[in-house]
Amino acid sequence: MFAKLLTGATVAGTLSSWLGVANAHSIEAKPTDAVKASFDIVETVVVTKKDAAVFTTRVRGTAGSDKPAATGKFAGSSVYAYVWPTSLNSGDIGFEKDQGIVALAVTFHPDFDDAADGGRNRDVWHPHWVVLNEDKACKGGLKVTDIPDGRKPRVPPTWPKVPLLIDSPDYPTTFKGDAVEVAIPLSLLGGIKGASFDGVTAGLKVNGDLHSPLLCVDDVFKVASGNLSLPGKVVTGK
Repeated sequence: MFAKLLTGATVAGTLSSWLGVANAHSIEAKPTDAVKASFDIVETVVVTKKDAAVFTTRVRGTAGSDKPAATGKFAGSSVYAYVWPTSLNSGDIGFEKDQGIVALAVTFHPDFDDAADGGRNRDVWHPHWVVLNEDKACKGGLKVTDIPDGRKPRVPPTWPKVPLLIDSPDYPTTFKGDAVEVAIPLSLLGGIKGASFDGVTAGLKVNGDLHSPLLCVDDVFKVASGNLSLPGKVVTGK
């Protein structure tokens, strides 16, 4: 699905076009019976409140109630995610500039840990920053960007020491009823005010051969805007 949404556009060109169509604050979506209720987005919004940027997605069912089944091994394992693709630059989150599509993701993956400093997080929903790029080898058309062997790019302090452009910050993340919410200190997030965003629920999969692409978007459950146009706009909340 992502591949179809991105057809004919480079990542850079797509991002610039998204910014030109951003004209809403929150994104509301009609319920879709074909989508599992816990991933059926009905609204997504990003607001700044006092000293935090608050990312929220509401679904038709109970957020976080469905998790991937454990396989007992890393290769070929699955990840479920609530995702906010944004217009942020990868330099805003501690990586080198202009590396791809920056997205906040709240994930669950029972077969491996990817917390900062070797911590355990396989048994809880937890947040990540990821940098996405197109890759036709992925069923969903996008991958979490690989770090090639021998490369040592700039990474955030909470990078989990895996060969991906992924960060594992310890942001407060809550699930309550139909909503998932992440609060990020504004002091840690440059460029968020006035930024554009969208909402996505998706399944990702670790490459069974553990080769590049290592982590693919495998199944898109729902895109809030319907076309990944990033129509949401970050506003100041009350």
